[in-house]
Amino acid sequence: MNARLVARLLASALALGCSAAASASGRDQFQAFVDTTHSARAAFTQSVVSKSGRKPQVSHGTFAFSRPGKFRWTYEKPYEQLMVGDGDRLWIFDKDLNQVSVKKLGLAIGSSPAALLAADAAAEKHFVIVDAGSSEGMDLIEATPRSQDGGFERVRLGFRNNLPQLMEVHDNFGQVTTLRFERFEPNPALAPGLFRFVPPKGADVVTE
Repeated sequence: MNARLVARLLASALALGCSAAASASGRDQFQAFVDTTHSARAAFTQSVVSKSGRKPQVSHGTFAFSRPGKFRWTYEKPYEQLMVGDGDRLWIFDKDLNQVSVKKLGLAIGSSPAALLAADAAAEKHFVIVDAGSSEGMDLIEATPRSQDGGFERVRLGFRNNLPQLMEVHDNFGQVTTLRFERFEPNPALAPGLFRFVPPKGADVVTE
């Protein structure tokens, strides 16, 4: 699974919290995040390690989301890619290919790893979620998809102060994708235009 496919898998559903005792478990912090964070923005660093253990692919970017169903996920380095969910459709623009893929947003949600960040009351409909201890000052949960159609085995999320700091996706091919979130800001005021997308002139638009 290459980095662009990983990007689609992770960012297809963003649409999504912040306050509890420091001793709260990973599940407690996850629930507080779901209950209290209605919008957010952050930066991230993503690394992808294959089963062979060759040098990780590293990329950087930013994202913002507003529940329900609105998000903007941007990869800035080493290549540029933009994903926008407008509440109805998911737009994926690959600048290098000058290609836009578009699909119904509902088809992109469900049991994808990104659905955990976009989590709502339906999260446990698609995942078995358990506490997974602590590491690096974070409380962890591990989520296993109830369906095996998503292309991955499990997802680990790390929380500190009820906000996600880490997402680790283990796919069915032994590849591990790790995202570390930085400057995570819950419930900022986000301009509506952030979640609109107009295909660039001359771009090839593919409806999936």
